Amino acid sequence: MAKDPVRVLVTGAAGQIGYALVPMIARGVMLGADQPVILHMLDIPPAAEALNGVKMELVDAAFPLLKGVVATTDVVEACTGVNIAVMVGGFPRKEGMERKDVMSKNVSIYKSQASALEKHAAANCKVLVVANPANTNALILKEFAPSIPEKNITCLTRLDHNRALGQISERLNVQVSDVKNVIIWGNHSSTQYPDVNHATVNTPAGEKSVRELIANDEWLNGEFITTVQQRGAAIIKARKLSSALSAASSACDHIRDWFLGTSEGTWVSMGVYSDGSYNVPAGLIYSFPVTCKNGEWSIVQGLSIDELSRNKLDLTAKELSEEKDLAYSCLS
Repeated sequence: MAKDPVRVLVTGAAGQIGYALVPMIARGVMLGADQPVILHMLDIPPAAEALNGVKMELVDAAFPLLKGVVATTDVVEACTGVNIAVMVGGFPRKEGMERKDVMSKNVSIYKSQASALEKHAAANCKVLVVANPANTNALILKEFAPSIPEKNITCLTRLDHNRALGQISERLNVQVSDVKNVIIWGNHSSTQYPDVNHATVNTPAGEKSVRELIANDEWLNGEFITTVQQRGAAIIKARKLSSALSAASSACDHIRDWFLGTSEGTWVSMGVYSDGSYNVPAGLIYSFPVTCKNGEWSIVQGLSIDELSRNKLDLTAKELSEEKDLAYSCLS
């Protein structure tokens, strides 16, 4: 029996990430090869012509799963009836801008979009915030969409998680699919903590720890961490543009695992509401290791945290607390 279509909103859909993301959704990468979708694409009025061009390309690609396209600059039309919202649109930091200036712009954008989701999205709509500062933009969205449950608002740290997997697989010359259970703790920023203390690799001799196989704590505690933290900047330097393909792919990974579940014994990193786990202040949107089942995420509990890790968890929590205060000062 055919499934009913799922309505998926992508904001900033005419931008680089949006352009990479919408065909992945239409092809079934996000929700599976048997799940029809209706795409809702939102962008700002100056991008209306480009947005219409993206719509034309979606029609021309003749995706069997794509059952409709809404391309609009009207936030209410874009949000009406959506089951999933992928918030890619945001105001980027430009040269000479202070953090407060960027935050103020994004508070305005996310206030408007959150209010529209609050009033017009489908019941139990799930939200993924991609636009930076992702953790704090998600917090702002929750402020203006109070009826959307906390557990339904997340932000993207899967890109950092995937970057960490990629670095380990390259270092060990193994398939990335054989590496699992790295963790991204904290903020999607340069204070994030890529943690391999619980990560493993499938080898012909069985499952081995990443630390045991790499046998180089200096690299794991130094260059590995900074490479993952600064990967986005390195890509901008190389491409002269920010990460688009990898961001789009990781957004699909995030939603797919959230909806369809994580594999047994495997966790992924998601920016979610802190409940105080691992002594992270409650009320922050913070990246934790999570497992997903039946459309719900759960923070992995009981992992040992060494002193180095504790300091790094606290540092990124401190930055998020400061960002939260800055965002709330922009509300007044």
